[in-house]
Amino acid sequence: MTQTRERVEAWLGAFESALRDRDGERAARLFAVDSFWRDLVAFTWNITTVEGRAGVAALLADRLEDVDPSGFALTEEPSEADGVTEAWLRFETRVGRGTAHLRLRGGEAWTLLTTLRELKGFEEARPQGVEHELRKGRRSWQEEREREQATLGRVEQPYVVVIGGGQGGIALGARLRRLGVPALVLDRHDRPGDQWRKRYKSLCLHDPVWYDHLPYLPFPANWPVFAPKDKIGDWLEMYTRVMEVPYWSRAEVRSASFDADSGTWRVVVQHDGESVELRPAHLVFATGMSGKPNRPALPGQDVFRGEQHHSSEHPGPEAYRGKRVVVVGSNNSAFDICGALWEHDADVTMVQRSSTHIVKSASLMDIGLGDLYSERAVANGVTTDRADMIFASLPYRIMHEFQIPLYERMAERDADFYARLEKAGFRHDWGDDGSGLFMKYLRRGSGYYIDVGAADLVADGRIKLAQGQVDRLTEDAVVLDDGTTLPADLVVYATGYGSMNGWVADIVDRATADRVGKVWGLGSDTTKDPGPWEGEQRNMWKPTQQENLWFHGGNLHQSRHYSLYLALQLKARYEGIPTPVYRLQEVHHTS
Repeated sequence: MTQTRERVEAWLGAFESALRDRDGERAARLFAVDSFWRDLVAFTWNITTVEGRAGVAALLADRLEDVDPSGFALTEEPSEADGVTEAWLRFETRVGRGTAHLRLRGGEAWTLLTTLRELKGFEEARPQGVEHELRKGRRSWQEEREREQATLGRVEQPYVVVIGGGQGGIALGARLRRLGVPALVLDRHDRPGDQWRKRYKSLCLHDPVWYDHLPYLPFPANWPVFAPKDKIGDWLEMYTRVMEVPYWSRAEVRSASFDADSGTWRVVVQHDGESVELRPAHLVFATGMSGKPNRPALPGQDVFRGEQHHSSEHPGPEAYRGKRVVVVGSNNSAFDICGALWEHDADVTMVQRSSTHIVKSASLMDIGLGDLYSERAVANGVTTDRADMIFASLPYRIMHEFQIPLYERMAERDADFYARLEKAGFRHDWGDDGSGLFMKYLRRGSGYYIDVGAADLVADGRIKLAQGQVDRLTEDAVVLDDGTTLPADLVVYATGYGSMNGWVADIVDRATADRVGKVWGLGSDTTKDPGPWEGEQRNMWKPTQQENLWFHGGNLHQSRHYSLYLALQLKARYEGIPTPVYRLQEVHHTS
């Protein structure tokens, strides 16, 4: 037995002994003074991180007896590098089985990740597909599907209703289907995938294929590294059918209200011209991080004679050849739209209102993602699930420390590019602490562009650049706060999206939205992510201050990974398993 393995097994033995003796204080002393335990549902029926020995002791004092953890054991040989020992583990609780990741420094736990992977007695099972017992009235697979489609939501009520049928809602629907939880995904579009098909034609995933697989059904070997929007749309439609996700298209949710006495929601839906009332126990908003547009209200919008729309409504560049276009914003959508308009001979001006972080796609793929999500990673045995777990094992409190060196390398590699960009007057930043794109995404969900060519057009002056805030519109121009006048036939507001609880305000009411509070962000007290520190994404994939109301979404990676933990929480409630929540999400900000 190697010294590394001996070190890990000694720690595990001491940890399990303390847990068995219900001695949380003794278990906490096995952690470093500066340490982190991140739990995804297994111990807390929540997604939460506790810090330091006091945090560990408090969690165990509250949850140890009920959880009854046991069986912590290595699943493979541990590794050691730079004074840190890493180990992959399995364990059990009273009601489930889990996977864990441990980092030791100096013989003490530095980070611990515990995740619930399945519930005992309710494991995912492959469906039989046919009854091998002849009887009168036996239905075929197709007949059973037709019966379900005809009765769900009318004769039989779903236990869960998911509002939003993009990748997040579909992934969650597939998880719930495998777990046997009656659920219904609602979407206002005509077909699954229309959320992607109806966006501007140049839209393409900036994340690589290895980062973007959906649960159960990875993309095939011929899938492009960066998937075009229409291809993603077709995949989502196919996925919905193959995974048998109960899904209503052309379903507009008009209102929802919660009856605390019955513990059910009343959801009024306009479906194919018919008003339907659904009565689920749980309501999930999977309306997307980029779902509720921020549309600025500006003086002169009513007198502007040209066309104006939010970036989410931009139809593509074809109709604007030779037109003067002002794009307000300087993040991903703004650059994508500006680049496509330039390709179609429009006269394009980008209005940069605040500094933006830009990273070249090739550098991000190599340095930022290459060790986890790439052909190189796959060749090294890093599957998508393993990569998800590695990423999840880094507590948000210290994640920026791992990111800063990566972006320093990118800055050095692409120094000439950044020099050209800044010489053109573009205001560039690396995040408040130099930690770059991922931390900006996790903290605020905005403020960056993955460059696939358009930044060079700005650096070269082929896309014009203006700086400042929009003061007003005239009949034929955009006027900035310094008096600069930008003639325009089209104004595109690439002004981002609001917090997902804005959908709750629209569909339920403002009081419920405020009770839940802001969705997304870590409380890092950096730009657009106000404190106090919360340690996890606000309100995402976990219980909220509104009973039986949940939020799900994020990018494809998050939709895939966290849909498991949300589905397990809903399954436990469906089966009547007690789910006492440790440290329910506090509300510090309402929007």
